[in-house]
Amino acid sequence: MKQKNKQAPELQRSMTAGQMEMISLGGAIGVGLFMGATSTIKWTGPSVILAYMFVGLILYIVMRALGEMIYVNPGTGSFADYATEYVHPLAGYMAKWANVFEYIVVGMSEVVAATEYLRYWWPHTNSFVAGIIIILFLVAANLASAKAYGSLEFWFAMIKVVTIIMMIVLGLAIIFLGWGNGGQPIGLSNLWRHGGFFTGGVQGFFFSMSIVVGSYQGIELLGISAGEVANPQQAIVKSVKSVLLRILIFYVGAIFVIVTIYPWNQLSSIGSPFVSTFAKVGITAAASVINFVVLTAALSGANSGIYSSSRMLFKLAHEGDAPKILGRVSKRIVPDAAILGISGGILLGFIIDMIASIYSKSTANLFVVVFSSSVLPGMVPWFVILLAELRFRKGNPELMQTHPFKLPLYPAANYFALAMLLVIVVFMFINPDTRISVIVGAVALIIAATVYLIRHGFGRVARISKKNRQLP
Repeated sequence: MKQKNKQAPELQRSMTAGQMEMISLGGAIGVGLFMGATSTIKWTGPSVILAYMFVGLILYIVMRALGEMIYVNPGTGSFADYATEYVHPLAGYMAKWANVFEYIVVGMSEVVAATEYLRYWWPHTNSFVAGIIIILFLVAANLASAKAYGSLEFWFAMIKVVTIIMMIVLGLAIIFLGWGNGGQPIGLSNLWRHGGFFTGGVQGFFFSMSIVVGSYQGIELLGISAGEVANPQQAIVKSVKSVLLRILIFYVGAIFVIVTIYPWNQLSSIGSPFVSTFAKVGITAAASVINFVVLTAALSGANSGIYSSSRMLFKLAHEGDAPKILGRVSKRIVPDAAILGISGGILLGFIIDMIASIYSKSTANLFVVVFSSSVLPGMVPWFVILLAELRFRKGNPELMQTHPFKLPLYPAANYFALAMLLVIVVFMFINPDTRISVIVGAVALIIAATVYLIRHGFGRVARISKKNRQLP
């Protein structure tokens, strides 16, 4: 077995607290909100507002648990470190490879989406060439420095945030003042007039949560960027509090406006609710504006994916679980080989998708399944954060006496969030639309676990597990 180098080189703390907040915010506000809102609404109707709030509560528990641990020990890839130390090395290994798998899949699909958005303005654009240029642009930004990545992601996220704020403000003006509706306020009746508030019942409500969870994934980037932010303790407390509040306002606010202005059962026929809302108040360039925003959202998703998963690949290399070359650090103090490795994976997936779209539409549809298969691996960090915090709190009673940022309602909050995440996974399997996706995600995790067990030995893993159970 390879000798592991547990002391990975320190990455430079060159990001600001503001960039850290925007990275977490940008990672969690993706194309799913702009283009995928109708998918969740079709299963549960207007009650999708409560679904976003309910998953937001789970998210709050996860992020407060993560913030509690990061405050004491900030580091690049922190949630995976906590999983290794407080749960089991297998949990840390799974968290890292799940992150790599998730963001390679998300990254290549975002690049595909970006090429389609470019064709809106330039219909004759060669998608293959456009995709290569996009990937090279993002690689250059990530190789330059963490500060350059942070600056780019800051502006990507800012564009999304400003658009959503405008959408909410204009939407509320339509609902209560009648702007763009002949001066007649639309009111709140669309929330219950078309089949009730819970149109899909309990089953539909939980079906929608699987997509809502996918929409929120990426907020744990806070735990990865913590290793490269100045004054991490101060930044973490501020970021966790503000990011959670902002995400809930943006998601719940935007969804509230959509299901209040438009009858939920007619959304599929109006195209993008964002475009329609802007057009309703006389912004004639609405389609171009939203196309620009979703283009930046796609670039932001791919950018975050390269950053996040390259840091995880970097850690895996220094722990002997990925090729050693991927643990290299450049003169600019960034993991350049890992960045190129992740970008190569995104490029390979992009090429496969381009070929598949030419020869077989059914194969192209399979790619959609693979994309949504990132949801289950994307939940792995949430599971390990909640489990690790339980052991972290028990193992550090002295620290907890003076800790200024403890998770409220411990340990009941942990068990509640864990139980709800398991329920959502069960409903993903029950739902025919997400069953294949959750199976693909599960297979990816099983393969990663099997590789770990083969490389490290079943007996050693069992001994570590027994030792961990005996710890406080």
